[in-house]
Amino acid sequence: MTRNGVAVDFTDVTRVYRTIRALDGLSLHLEPGEMVALLGPSGCGKTTALRILAGLDEPTSGAVAVDGRDITAVPPNKRDMGMVFQAYSLFPHLTVLDNVAFGLKLRGKTKRERTQQAADMLDLVGLSEHKQKYASQLSGGQQQRVALARALAIQPRVLLLDEPLSALDAKVRAQLRDEIRRVQLEVGTTTLFVTHDQEEALAVADRVGVMCQGRLEQIAAPADLYAHPATPFVAEFVGLNNKLGAEVAGGRTHLLGAALPVADGSISAGRGVALVRPESVVVAADPAGTAQVVSVSFLGPISLVHCTLADGTRVIAQTASAHTADLAQGTWVNVGVEQTAVLVVPEDAA
Repeated sequence: MTRNGVAVDFTDVTRVYRTIRALDGLSLHLEPGEMVALLGPSGCGKTTALRILAGLDEPTSGAVAVDGRDITAVPPNKRDMGMVFQAYSLFPHLTVLDNVAFGLKLRGKTKRERTQQAADMLDLVGLSEHKQKYASQLSGGQQQRVALARALAIQPRVLLLDEPLSALDAKVRAQLRDEIRRVQLEVGTTTLFVTHDQEEALAVADRVGVMCQGRLEQIAAPADLYAHPATPFVAEFVGLNNKLGAEVAGGRTHLLGAALPVADGSISAGRGVALVRPESVVVAADPAGTAQVVSVSFLGPISLVHCTLADGTRVIAQTASAHTADLAQGTWVNVGVEQTAVLVVPEDAA
């Protein structure tokens, strides 16, 4: 679908609260129509970045631009942005239709224009049949859809999503995150999505930026970020990792019986720690094996097989649950690793 959004730029943005540096020189570019997720733990600066873009906070230094125009000093009500928060913030005394039309009323639209545009947005999020209901008559997921429709009804230049799914249960979260992505693609609005949930970020965003202590550690397409983390923090935050002692020489490392290339950002030579995804570890039952199964965690279609190597090192392998019938606790196994580049970091950084 053709995208018609605007570019967004953070240029060396810093935000200091007394002794706390919430943002430390953030530079970030969003392409027109792109959805970028900022991912990180509480206190990493992701929400501060969103608030500064919204005009709800001011940078200590640096600049923010939208569509090439510096908006650092522009008040929030002049920035033309739509926001969806964790709390739905719907007006309980207004119907769904009137909630969605509220921003249009403030912008001087006629009643006919408001009604038509609000109805179109409710149709977009699949809630047309609920337009005369009140917030108390809707589920949490439905209320958040209304909040999304309200944010989009004003046709904002930028859509800001601040942990919009955190208050929902797991099944509804998965459904609504896919719905948000569908709607965002259909409308084409440039979107900044803030979340602490790595699965959520990887599932919906064009690019994911991982933040730590106010700094952007890495930003990349989801598959690239997951497969090629640039730092130990990114590797840990976007997935469970095995930490295995490794020796690097000539751009390769020997690991679990395999010679593997090292990923960009690895140490150039010497001893280090390899960070290996569980899905890259292969386990096969073998009475003459050198490792032993400690436990198997069933997670539906996949299972995690926890093993102990001969030297006492613990390794976790992810495999299809259908293949774990012969991997009971105490089973002797061989443990290997797929031929893929691995990140090897200094021992004191793992």
